[in-house]
Amino acid sequence: MLVRDAMSTVILTVGPAHTLRQAAALMSARRVGAAVVLDPDAGGIGILTERDILNSVGLGQNPDTETTHGHTTTDVVFAAPTWTLEEAAHAMTHGGFRHLVVLDRGEPAGIVSVRDIIRCWVPAREPAAAL
Repeated sequence: MLVRDAMSTVILTVGPAHTLRQAAALMSARRVGAAVVLDPDAGGIGILTERDILNSVGLGQNPDTETTHGHTTTDVVFAAPTWTLEEAAHAMTHGGFRHLVVLDRGEPAGIVSVRDIIRCWVPAREPAAAL
């Protein structure tokens, strides 16, 4: 199975000036664990994850004044839609992260998460039998 089969094609994007609270609210509303940060001044495409926000709050930083710019990962490992899920899982394990931005022709085409991969590898649970 390929990354294109598992990835979410609905991508939450935020800008570098969004506050962490704004980003967190958008991520929560969409029920996603990561947002793509589009910042042409800082190299283009980055990623902000729930862990980035949690680390900031844990350090006592104010999510109403901290912006995504200061918490975005910019040395992103990108996946291709044609990668196998094994390749994606290996990249995540090796890099110590749970989300990959999927690029197609240089543009974000989706995000694949560990959860997406597990969903593909583990069959859906059968409903519990009535007692």
